[in-house]
Amino acid sequence: MISGIGTDIVAIERFQRFVDQNNTALLQRLFTDHERALCSSRKHSASCFAARFAAKEAFLKALGTGLRDGISWLEIEVTLDDLGKPGLLLTGQARKIFAARGLGNAFLSLSHDGGNAIAMVVLETL
Repeated sequence: MISGIGTDIVAIERFQRFVDQNNTALLQRLFTDHERALCSSRKHSASCFAARFAAKEAFLKALGTGLRDGISWLEIEVTLDDLGKPGLLLTGQARKIFAARGLGNAFLSLSHDGGNAIAMVVLETL
């Protein structure tokens, strides 16, 4: 059963400014080591960062908490399987709240177009 849906859209140019300004402190606050390594290795790193930020926001909307109850940006990591399908790796308080609510699956879709990155998250109960 679906228990939450969240979407978010982010202007890629916002993250292009962070990349151009080499705003490492901000990127370290928002993204895990794996996310930063992946996005930094890509030609269009800003779109990669923007999509991941949108995914984190979409997850928080689907969960219904926003960024509170002790959840950190770094506890929500966007991963890719062997075929490039995106997923979410939850740790810390994000994982505890997810489990406490009886949630079993988090489905993620990412896209980029027209200078924007968008993410949709669907949460499913066990």
